[in-house]
Amino acid sequence: MKVLVVVDAQEDFIDGALGSKEAKQVVPNIICKVESYTDDDLIVATLDTHTEDYLETQEGKFLPVKHCIADKDGWYLHDSISLPVCCSNNVATVQKNTFGSKDLPYVINNQTIGKEIESIELVGYVLDICVISNALLLKAYYPEVQIYVDTNCCSATSKEAFDAAVTILKSCQINVV
Repeated sequence: MKVLVVVDAQEDFIDGALGSKEAKQVVPNIICKVESYTDDDLIVATLDTHTEDYLETQEGKFLPVKHCIADKDGWYLHDSISLPVCCSNNVATVQKNTFGSKDLPYVINNQTIGKEIESIELVGYVLDICVISNALLLKAYYPEVQIYVDTNCCSATSKEAFDAAVTILKSCQINVV
């Protein structure tokens, strides 16, 4: 079974508070990627999830932009990125209040009971923060599973940050495609 993790493909990262031209440009690539997975695969979407007091948190003090407030418009998956309804038994979402989701490996385990994980691929937002955090977390949890990051389906805070993230991913034996 292959696993696709769609990291934070939410309104606020594309059109909202933290959106950018680069973020919008990868939306069609993410859509194609999601559509390339089959009913036999697992798709997990992470949702960056904050509360109204976000600016008072440690993250909010370093990144003072309110975003992905639970149940507000910017928190939902981007309108154009829908998870396949046809294979809803193999689709899951995970809310996370920080860069990496400590629940992500457990959700993957629960969804793949009795099945061998062939590979885990990550796409989404933001390569140099949340995508890399989740990729490294999954590599630590699944050291013998091939972990991939498709950079054609990712955006970052800057070109320099994008390149630095790619270098780190490769040095941690994560396949960058």
